[in-house]
Amino acid sequence: MTLPVEVVRLRPGEDLRSSLAKLVRERGLEAGFILSAIGSLDPAVLRYAGRPEGTVLHGDFEILTLAGTLGAGGVHLHMSISDSEGRVLGGHVAEGCIVRTTAEVVIGRAEGWTFERSPDPVTGFRELDPRRKP
Repeated sequence: MTLPVEVVRLRPGEDLRSSLAKLVRERGLEAGFILSAIGSLDPAVLRYAGRPEGTVLHGDFEILTLAGTLGAGGVHLHMSISDSEGRVLGGHVAEGCIVRTTAEVVIGRAEGWTFERSPDPVTGFRELDPRRKP
């Protein structure tokens, strides 16, 4: 059995989050998950735990990890990045993470599933609602 994948290289000036959301729409991705991602950003926008808004970070950043789910219900991504001094930051990926040189992203397809998002009364967020296709 092979795992179906989607591979994309984002170019300088592209927004990481909105480009991946566009890929979901264009390729009809119903249930995807990040397998691998490397690249660089400037700026990066991360929303830290417990904070209502993203924090804009300026400088040269390397993508160390990118994790999350993608589907028709939306994308939910977390990322860790390092700055030019090797300091590491991480959080929820917000709009405004702009590719500096490249971003190479490999996405796995969860065949037979759809990833929807439904409001959760406990968290107040639209949380993952995975559904197996009939």
